[in-house]
Order: sequence, then structure tokens, then C-alpha cells
Amino acid sequence: MPCANVGDVARHSLTIAVAQPACIAGDVATNAQAHAEAVRSAGARVVVFPEMSLTGYELAAAVVDVDDSRLRPLLAACVESGTLALAGAAVVGPDGNGRSIGTLGFDPGGSVAVVYRKLWLGPSEVDAGFEPGTTPVAIDIDGWRLGLAICKDTRHPEHSTATAALGIDVYVAGIVHGADEPDEHEIRARRVIADHGVAVATASFAGPTGGGYDDTAGNSAIWAADGTELARAGTRPGEIAVATLTVSP
Repeated sequence: MPCANVGDVARHSLTIAVAQPACIAGDVATNAQAHAEAVRSAGARVVVFPEMSLTGYELAAAVVDVDDSRLRPLLAACVESGTLALAGAAVVGPDGNGRSIGTLGFDPGGSVAVVYRKLWLGPSEVDAGFEPGTTPVAIDIDGWRLGLAICKDTRHPEHSTATAALGIDVYVAGIVHGADEPDEHEIRARRVIADHGVAVATASFAGPTGGGYDDTAGNSAIWAADGTELARAGTRPGEIAVATLTVSP
């Protein structure tokens, strides 16, 4: 798991971005370059990307290894910008075999790791051979604790409850929703805020992707722990929303 703490940095504020880059199905190299451009333009300490953002929501996608050379432009952008990027891909399963839907963490220190595997899978994902993760996850950066989620995880209150129990400040999710359900991720985000009193950042696919999604919702957004919407992207690919979270007095 990447460690993005910097010495004994005091916990004051955290600038976070949710990005929805254009995606070419199965083209990891091109998608990684688009992610790198988003990292550089966001100017954020953390950039969150949608579910399976590096491959598209392609249920037959091959595993993306952490040492895949196609990821180097994205890692380089994170090192240059001092950014932790959380990108989506098919990753190796929890036992070192098979496939899971996961989050790859690109650390500004120059490493890539599988930091989370989706716990709640949809029927089509199970049918495609994906395996669920085994545990909720939280990671640390600059004194902030980020709880990780992927799409259908956010539908289940059990997930946010188990993740919040790890002592999180922000619930971070990469998702895919159809254009016909543009408000679904906000409904879920507001439930998490009401239940646990934490900030929420949701990166949502925009434009076409796999899995039958000819058009997706976009509207990636960030909410403060009191429910205030801090930033929101539109519905087009390439848009980014950025907000700075601060410690409550």
C-alpha cells in the first residue's frame, strides 16, 4: 500500500480532485496518459478516478499489473506533482490469482500498489469471473484518512459502516452509473455523510464505456462532512472537480 504521509505534516487541509477522463476501451497506455494529464492539471494532493478507469468498464479486461510499463506516464505525473492518484482497473485477486475490480494507488514517492479490491460485486461481475476483496481499507495521507470504495460498495450501508469504523475522514469512491441515473451517487454520498459525518469524494465515469454503458452520468463531486457540496464536474469526459477540505474548528 502506498504511504503518502510526508514526515510529521500537521493535518490542516487536503486538496482533493475527482476526475472523469475520456476513456478508450482496453487501451491502458492511452488512458494512463489521459490520467497523467488530469493529475497535472488538477493541482491536487489526491486525484480520484472512476471504477476501472484505466481500461473502461470492460468485464473481460485483463489484469493490470503494478509494474506494467504502460502506467509509467501516470506515475511520473504523480511524482512530479506530489499527487496520490487512485485509479481503477482489473487487478490480481486477493490470493494472488484470478481477477478483482480494484483501485491502484500511484504514490508521489514513486510506487504503484493495489490498495483496494471491490467488496460488493454485481451479478454480471461475478459471472465475468471477478472475485471480491476481503476487507475494507483506509489509507493515510498528510494526517488524513481516506476510506476506499468502488461503485456498488456505496449502495450497501454495511460497506460505509465497516469502512468508517477504520477511523476515516473522507469516503472516496470510483463509480460507473448510467446517464439515466445522474443523481444516484449523490443520494448514496449523502447517506454516508448523514450516517458517519465524513466528507465524500465520488469520481464518476463520463461518456461511453463498457458493460452496456453507452453513456454515463459524469457529475463527479466532493461534499464536506456537513453535507455542503464543495465542487462538481459536468457530464462531459475530461472534466475535473477540485476542492480543499479543512479541519473543523
